[in-house]
Amino acid sequence: MNYSTRIADQVRGQSPMAGLDRRNLGPMQVFAQSVSGAAPAAAMAVVPAIVAASAGAATIWSVLIATGLALLVAGCIGRFTRRMAAAGSLYSLTAKGLGAGPALLAGAGLLVGYSLLGMASLTGAAMQITALIGLAPATSPVVAAVLVVVLAGLVAACTIRGVRLSAAVVLLVEALSITLMLVVFGVLLVSQGIGVDSRQLVPSGTGVGAVVAGVLPALGAFIGFEAAAAMGVEARRPFRTIPRAVGATAALTGVLVLFAAYTQAAGFAGVPGGLAGQQQPVRALAAAEHLPWLPTLLDAGVATSFLACSVATTTALARLLFSMGREGVLPARLGRAHRRFRTPHVAIAVALPVLAAVPVVLISLGVSPARALVPLLTTAALGYLVAYLLVCLAAPVFLHRIGELTVPSVAATSVIVPVLLVVLVAFVSTAPVSVAALVTGAVLPLIGARYLWMRARHPERVAAIGLYDETSTADLLGPPLPPRHPPPGSEPSPRSEPPPGRER
Repeated sequence: MNYSTRIADQVRGQSPMAGLDRRNLGPMQVFAQSVSGAAPAAAMAVVPAIVAASAGAATIWSVLIATGLALLVAGCIGRFTRRMAAAGSLYSLTAKGLGAGPALLAGAGLLVGYSLLGMASLTGAAMQITALIGLAPATSPVVAAVLVVVLAGLVAACTIRGVRLSAAVVLLVEALSITLMLVVFGVLLVSQGIGVDSRQLVPSGTGVGAVVAGVLPALGAFIGFEAAAAMGVEARRPFRTIPRAVGATAALTGVLVLFAAYTQAAGFAGVPGGLAGQQQPVRALAAAEHLPWLPTLLDAGVATSFLACSVATTTALARLLFSMGREGVLPARLGRAHRRFRTPHVAIAVALPVLAAVPVVLISLGVSPARALVPLLTTAALGYLVAYLLVCLAAPVFLHRIGELTVPSVAATSVIVPVLLVVLVAFVSTAPVSVAALVTGAVLPLIGARYLWMRARHPERVAAIGLYDETSTADLLGPPLPPRHPPPGSEPSPRSEPPPGRER
């Protein structure tokens, strides 16, 4: 018995995540997953004006601070993803630091975040496509509802038929959306005259409180940037690729939103009320510069960004449901993978009809897509913030358990956890009461009851929470050799004999 055979005796026969298309995604495909989850192209068009309402002339400083916070969160996530590959994203990572109860809370936050962001991205894509084709307001709600269903079907086709296909679609569509938005803001910046706007670099009449207040909406630009963490099982080199993708997405999103915020704030510098007083700043700038074709590029860029976000979000949501199904937290059927495509097809088939049905119902009740986006995005952000807070809190506990705790990891958690806690409290207190309060009040008791029930009736399920991809005997020794069939009349080879003590 050689060394590799002795080691194989100590590992699992197959990974707990068996069934997924393991180790097949390249770095760019994984990176595109996280970028699409954050949808920076859509954030470039929407977030700066929202931040300016609180931060005023110091908008870029609020965005810069939010970028730093996102990088700290990415660092906390990286402390897990450099050591384990999981399909459950922050839910599985939190379990390794804080245990099953907080992990279920993080999982509930992700379920809320992924689901509502998926609904919002389908709604936003349908809304932008109707604007792009110039439909009349009277018919656009009906068309938007139909488009939501059609887009959900396209997302289902991409995500079920294989992770490499969905990753390729996400990479192509997100690259297109970012390119279009860079063209839009590049043209606006050139038309205004390229120069340093010192009023933004050294704002006057703006206090520290306004800058801090602007950080809260600025963080909305980064929601979903951790989506690559759900691809740990399917990435080729997950311990290197995943942390780099998450960190690079935070940096890229920050740069793009900073560029968009600087351009818009400079364009409205001489207008009373500035950027904060504009409902559609990019369209207003295009009209002022006599560029009527620019809004068309804007609609196309935002629509493609929402579409890529819907694919990425559905991909992450399906893998979260898949992990919970494998652990027994949710019905076991959700933990099944398609034999041919090696995707969590049951989870996708369960999730996507819900993601499409909610926007369709809202539109059918007379809620415009634009109005539906606000509560969907608001409540999705609430779920993500809960998961970010818990995974950052879990990081140093996890490192301490494995004997790798360092001063930088403690320092990062000491900074980001209080900030996220303040942001979360401020978010809940300022968000629409009917949305945040109802969702929080409904989800928390359900999760608590589920946890107590599993502890009492199925403690083995509680112990299984936090499954991740593990090395299997097939990884070490390769797949089993096919049976050898000797020619007729010859003696069977020793390889075909059954092991001693076992009958043929």
